[in-house]
Amino acid sequence: MSTAGFDELIHAPTRLEIVSLLAAAQWADFKYIRDELGLSDSALSKQLSTLESAGYVEIRRRFVGKRPRTSASLSTAGRQAFEKHVAALQRIVARSQQDPGARPATEADRAVPGR
Repeated sequence: MSTAGFDELIHAPTRLEIVSLLAAAQWADFKYIRDELGLSDSALSKQLSTLESAGYVEIRRRFVGKRPRTSASLSTAGRQAFEKHVAALQRIVARSQQDPGARPATEADRAVPGR
């Protein structure tokens, strides 16, 4: 069963952490993201490439002096997908907080032990 707004691409734990971090910033430096999430350069690069290919992240590469500097930003599509994904997760969690007596009875509920 699929929940409207649930995004399998974003839901992977590392990508969810990256998108969540980027949702709070205009642009974030590659090194900041790497250090904040405790990722290796290659792991972060791979995940950012996946998100960029999906159109969820924009990557900016520039030089500061002679050193390359890479930054990432959540695109408009990425922000919308993240917001829908969070809303879907909230709906899922909200179900767990409902009164169990409010749910329809199942066959297992109706079964009488010992018969």
